[in-house]
Amino acid sequence: MSVQLQNIYSGDYHNLEDESGNALLLRSAVPFSTGSLDHIARLTLPYITDSPSGESGLGDMVLFDMIKFEESWGRWGIGPVLLLPTATDRKLGAEKWAVGPALGFVARSKKLMWGLFNQNLFSFAGDDDRDDVNVSILQPIINYSLPNKWSIGTSEMNVTCDWEQSDWTALPLGLKLAKLVKFGKRPVQFSGAYEYNFADDYVAAEYTINFTLKFLFPL
Repeated sequence: MSVQLQNIYSGDYHNLEDESGNALLLRSAVPFSTGSLDHIARLTLPYITDSPSGESGLGDMVLFDMIKFEESWGRWGIGPVLLLPTATDRKLGAEKWAVGPALGFVARSKKLMWGLFNQNLFSFAGDDDRDDVNVSILQPIINYSLPNKWSIGTSEMNVTCDWEQSDWTALPLGLKLAKLVKFGKRPVQFSGAYEYNFADDYVAAEYTINFTLKFLFPL
């Protein structure tokens, strides 16, 4: 179980001049069981503090429920993912309800963790005047443990294919450095990451810098 706060600064935007943005991200992951099945539910809710549109407020919430399966090499999971139109301004969200499958896996060795996470969202309701949401998001996962509770790995790197555009709209490459510490008995992870987006045909952040504070609650 974990609760994390993340500040994401977006630098120059592709196809916009002299624009930047910033968002605070609240994310919580909660494990639970239904009968013999083990789940991990994760909620992500952004609050945009600065955007090229000039608006600020809540963005759209994303919620998924993965049924996970433990294997000798690691774990894998599958389940639904849901986009909820919680944005407080139409310029900050899609104004669409969307749902689809999510699946992924992580494999572990002594110091290395690697895997892949995939989310697919397809709109089924919402404002008819807004573009449909039909996207697939791939997130590669690589993390290597270093001495003294440090680790290095990939940033979130949400590689995005927009099926409405029939094109890749986000091709990020980034690096994350993290440190695990304890406050009393509570483990807390601090991390920082830099990410560059190579997809420059659409309006999107050219690069992002984020800092994350993650509280861990071992069960």
